[in-house]
Amino acid sequence: MAKHYLAVDIGASSGRHIVGWREDGQVKTKEVYRFPNGVKEENGHLTWDVDALLAHVKEGIRRALDEFGPLESLSIDTWGVDYVLLRGDGEVRPCYAYRDGRTEAVIPAVHEKVPFDELYSRTGCQFQPFNTIYQLCDDLQRGRLEGAADFLMAPEYLMWKLTGVKAKEYTNATTTGLVSAQTREFDLELVRKLGLPEKLFPKLSRPGTAIGEYEGVKVVLCATHDTASAVEGILAVADAAVSPARGAGRLGRSVAPALPTRSFDLAGAPLLYISSGTWSLLGVKTPKPLTDPKSMAANYSNEGGVGYNRYQKNIMGMWIVNRLRDELCPDKPFPEIVQEAESSTFSGTVDANAPAFLAPESMKAAFDGALSVRPESVGDYFRCAYRSLAVSYRDAIRELEENTGKTYERLYIVGGGAKNAFLNKLTEEATGKKVVALPIEATALGNLKIQMEGVVSC
Repeated sequence: MAKHYLAVDIGASSGRHIVGWREDGQVKTKEVYRFPNGVKEENGHLTWDVDALLAHVKEGIRRALDEFGPLESLSIDTWGVDYVLLRGDGEVRPCYAYRDGRTEAVIPAVHEKVPFDELYSRTGCQFQPFNTIYQLCDDLQRGRLEGAADFLMAPEYLMWKLTGVKAKEYTNATTTGLVSAQTREFDLELVRKLGLPEKLFPKLSRPGTAIGEYEGVKVVLCATHDTASAVEGILAVADAAVSPARGAGRLGRSVAPALPTRSFDLAGAPLLYISSGTWSLLGVKTPKPLTDPKSMAANYSNEGGVGYNRYQKNIMGMWIVNRLRDELCPDKPFPEIVQEAESSTFSGTVDANAPAFLAPESMKAAFDGALSVRPESVGDYFRCAYRSLAVSYRDAIRELEENTGKTYERLYIVGGGAKNAFLNKLTEEATGKKVVALPIEATALGNLKIQMEGVVSC
């Protein structure tokens, strides 16, 4: 009898529950539940509806149990940075979303206490205005940390609600800007310099750690930052892609072979990747963090992997495309949008990483303000968005190769953006790399891989 495992993978726009099991020397998968997610406006701030997320998580687990019977284990991964504050065993509401602008005023005060070059040399974390370090310092300034018993990153919070057990997981903690690049634990000296409560920063748990049970199912920490799990899945998916007999397929439509059962030396693999979703996370695996001035100037981040460092950069990603669609043509299918973009001859591009595109009231207006010649058609806007992403990928890869001293022939793309053949073509032309698009649920595969193999001591 095969053992079944459940990966709950939640992104900024949707979540999915995927069951995996070993069969005939492979891992097979089936999507059993999918649900929407997104920020909501509350009292002038952007927030997450964590109650709705928890309800969806429980409903998906119920459906997995109904269809597959007893499960060996489950785990949850989400985006990084965001957290739920706890006072006693109650939540401090709201749960702010990273796109909210609440940290703008506190960033200069943080850098006055600890200059950014020191922050970077200590943590290797790139500057983003929404980094957890700034969110927590804003909480401190506004009194939200008074009496706080804990803060749990989004997947940690959801698993605590399932099990009653609090655990802080390493890969997600590295998105906070508060983990030492040297010790791979919270930097308590940095915590003290910022005046944050030291009790909120205990020892970190590693992927593969079992923390409790829910409905008779063991709950395990995967690499709870979704990009960390995606990287765990990428090499295995790439192997399946170049060996068709070993299996590829479309998750969610049918049971599909995906992950060969052999182990992979992920730390040593020369893998250049983009995890393409709401954000495009572009990077490589390195043995240790790179916290030198060139990496800081290029705003590359060093985040935790399972036995390696992820040297990567956040690029605005499909967020700009999805917001344009919401505004310009919400009922138009993406294949038609892409066809119109391909037919357009618009040549303008924007800096996709500019702050103006982070959370504008109007994405169209943000594009108009950044361009000297305005687009005239829907196809023009989307061609501009896709070309701008490809140019961002090109520039980021040039920086990465210069900073690491290595060159890469192939660029592996996973996630929703991998399904866009036009964007992949533009990316190949802009970067000069052979693009290997893997339109498959790599994050869920990485989540499942950790549950099946266990890690802990990474």
